[in-house]
Amino acid sequence: MIPRTVFEPEHDLFRESVRRFLETEAVPYHDQWEEDGQVDRDLWRKAGAQGFLSPTVSEEYGGVGADYRYNAIVNEEVSRLGLNGIGWTLHSDIAVPYIEHYGSPETKQKYLPGCVSGDVVTAIAMTEPGTGSDLQSIKTTAVADGDHYIINGSKTFITNGQHADLVVVVAKTDPDAGAFGVSLILVETDSPGFEKGKNLKKLGMKAQDTSELFFNDVRVPKQNLLGKEGEGFIYLMQELPQERLSIGVIATAAAESMIEQTIDYVKDRNAFGKPVAAFQNTQFKLAELSTETAAARCFLDRCLELHLDKKLDTTGASQIKLLTSELQNKVADECLQLHGGYGYMWEYPIARAFADSRVQRIYGGTSEIMKLIIARDLLAD
Repeated sequence: MIPRTVFEPEHDLFRESVRRFLETEAVPYHDQWEEDGQVDRDLWRKAGAQGFLSPTVSEEYGGVGADYRYNAIVNEEVSRLGLNGIGWTLHSDIAVPYIEHYGSPETKQKYLPGCVSGDVVTAIAMTEPGTGSDLQSIKTTAVADGDHYIINGSKTFITNGQHADLVVVVAKTDPDAGAFGVSLILVETDSPGFEKGKNLKKLGMKAQDTSELFFNDVRVPKQNLLGKEGEGFIYLMQELPQERLSIGVIATAAAESMIEQTIDYVKDRNAFGKPVAAFQNTQFKLAELSTETAAARCFLDRCLELHLDKKLDTTGASQIKLLTSELQNKVADECLQLHGGYGYMWEYPIARAFADSRVQRIYGGTSEIMKLIIARDLLAD
């Protein structure tokens, strides 16, 4: 295996602590969480106490001011163990950074310490029943009323929707201004008029709470505006590279884990009087998948380095998201096939990994959207 150079020795120690925590506090309970449709809320507080939530938040606001590599380690270990129902990536890598980067000092002081401790779980409400990747077409509105906004609308497919205490809401403050009328507003989920819908049942990610959210004349103080009014779409575009990089981190770790599981399985499983690993087809398939995943890992780690230097652009992030999410699904399919009929049984990790993989090509921007972004850059004058 090609050694990784993006991490330092202190990162290895952090990885070991994350792995031990997950093996003790999450792995034994994950089956039940899949039945429940959400993880135990106390897991968040336990993770916060260990420093696993939002490690990039500065010490001033209760964090440790670490760089994104610590987020990546948490994501890799969660993915490696197949614990895809834990919504930490959405919280630490996607929602909390909006508060970090665009919140006022007062807003940061109010919310960030709880985000780090696990007392505050966050979500981001972008997708609506009638819109997916087309964020300019959202219908949720935030109308100014004195020192408040009045928010009306609905959102769907919201990760952490049931557990969330605080939601970054994407809303139109000027419905006639297109992308320039989009703003980001923080809404506390105990606000009058806010309602959490049912916990949605999904193909995969079964332990992850995913909800509909409804806003009926929800009054929110104007100081809950993140950044400037009308610049929300710009902020979304600025933060998307990290979101897509995080998806790539998860995808690559999942692919590696599935290959390892399959190697162990084919060594032990016999067919026609010999181990499945003895067949040339098995050997060639695993060689192919391992090589492609190793190549993806090298590209991913380079993107990690660029991101640490604030040089990962939209095209690069789109490329790593497209490459790794598609590869994750290919690996899931091929590895399930090598498991034979047992691969289709839910009790086998490969079956769960297969189901969990599919959404990676959809959220964070579909593969088709990634191709459009990449092509526009390639063909630009």
